[in-house]
Amino acid sequence: MERSYLLAHDLGTTGNKAVLFDLGSGRMVGSSFSPYPTDYPGATRAEQDPNDWWEAFCRATRDVISGAGIPPGGIAAVSFSGQMMGCLPVAGDGTPLRRAIIWADQRATAEAERLLERVGLGEAYRITGHRVGPAYSAPKIMWLMAHEPRVLEGVHKFLQAKDFIVHRLTGSWVTDYSDACGTGLLDIRRRDWSEEMLAAAGIPRELLPEVVPSIEVVGKVRRDVAKEAGLLTGTPVVIGGGDGVCATAGAGAVRPGIGHIYLGSSAWVAGASEEPVLDPKMRTFTWPHLDPALYSPNGTMHNAGSSLEWAKETLGALEAKLAEWLGLSPYDLIEREAERIPPGCEGLFFLPYLMGERSPHWDPNARGVFLGITRKHTRAYLLRAVYEGVALNLRTIFLALKELGVRFDEMRAIGGGVKSLLWDRILADVLGIPLNITAAPLEATALGAAMAGAVGVGLVADFAAAAERFVGIGEVVEPGPGKETYTRVHELFQETYEALREVFGRLVSLTEEGNGDG
Repeated sequence: MERSYLLAHDLGTTGNKAVLFDLGSGRMVGSSFSPYPTDYPGATRAEQDPNDWWEAFCRATRDVISGAGIPPGGIAAVSFSGQMMGCLPVAGDGTPLRRAIIWADQRATAEAERLLERVGLGEAYRITGHRVGPAYSAPKIMWLMAHEPRVLEGVHKFLQAKDFIVHRLTGSWVTDYSDACGTGLLDIRRRDWSEEMLAAAGIPRELLPEVVPSIEVVGKVRRDVAKEAGLLTGTPVVIGGGDGVCATAGAGAVRPGIGHIYLGSSAWVAGASEEPVLDPKMRTFTWPHLDPALYSPNGTMHNAGSSLEWAKETLGALEAKLAEWLGLSPYDLIEREAERIPPGCEGLFFLPYLMGERSPHWDPNARGVFLGITRKHTRAYLLRAVYEGVALNLRTIFLALKELGVRFDEMRAIGGGVKSLLWDRILADVLGIPLNITAAPLEATALGAAMAGAVGVGLVADFAAAAERFVGIGEVVEPGPGKETYTRVHELFQETYEALREVFGRLVSLTEEGNGDG
């Protein structure tokens, strides 16, 4: 039987999406989503049951294949994208020893501080390309070593989500460059575990899987799991990568000069480079690209779509009720309100730091601010300012990356936020360059995993060929007359944060004192 399809799995935070792609056309022919829960056993803790990942993988695989009406023998390869920066200890037979600590868990703050005391922030950044903090895997492993020694006694490997599924399918103990980078333990230039970081963390190298390129065929589906997984014994398995770098490839950013913006609950600006891009100010960070010859310099902000969600909940009650009556999305009505307001909101702008900020400030104390409110500023102005504030912060990241030599000859856009034409127009104006909305902006992560699979089994020559086959452009949004206005507003936007940096710290201290007294 001809193997004409690629099966890509995206093991996300809320569930697993299986997406089936036709190799000849590169188009998606089916998808299936299988959710799983997250447990929150403490204020800063977030865990998932890895058996839920496996059940979701099997269920989604069977559903997408049967829904497309193809036999399992038509699958040329299975490849993966997955949530990053987790910590799952497993025994020698692959049995989980506890629930996985996922990326959102922040319990390992003290361990992160201890790691950085031993190696130094600047040195850790030089080695790994990242500011190591409690979200990364290394401090989580250190936490387990300190607080759950019984787990440590039985551990054979610490794995990421996709790597656990890959082991179940093939028996291989492997991870890719990008997920290894998300541990905070990878030497980004050597693309191997850093002896210096391992020693500082006190983590034995043998407890970590082998590091391989994202395009590596790491094994074949074993006979003993094939029926349960809904796949044919012997189907090739390609390791793939972390969800962020899969999205980069799925946006078509597969060579220097092509960048992309992801606009979802969080947002980022990323590009492609031939070498790691290290910022003396440590505003940005660098991932290994899915293409083993490239890297992906990146800057991520916390609150993008989540800022708009906050605005809907606090400022958009009228739109929410009206949308319910009319059977529409409240965001459609909010957008209609906001688009009546001119660029720059006549002197009003918004700092979107509702939960602190990562790039470019790395300031957990940063807070949201509306500045410039006067009597003429109605609710519609506030709503538009939220769209603009997110775009202005992305411009700060964009300019920081350009300052470091990252080329953006072309900018792509992906994620749920790009469904908003208003936001697309604002972004094009704020960045001052055309914005190319991909044809499948919600499927970029799965697309990237499929591209890794296609390259890995030799169905396409390289990522450039994969992008040509799999990635299309749906719409091009050109900068408009607001471009000059936003250039001026952005200067004030940056100056406002700098002026308030100390105030934010004092405000947080005051809040903590108040909570303590209460």
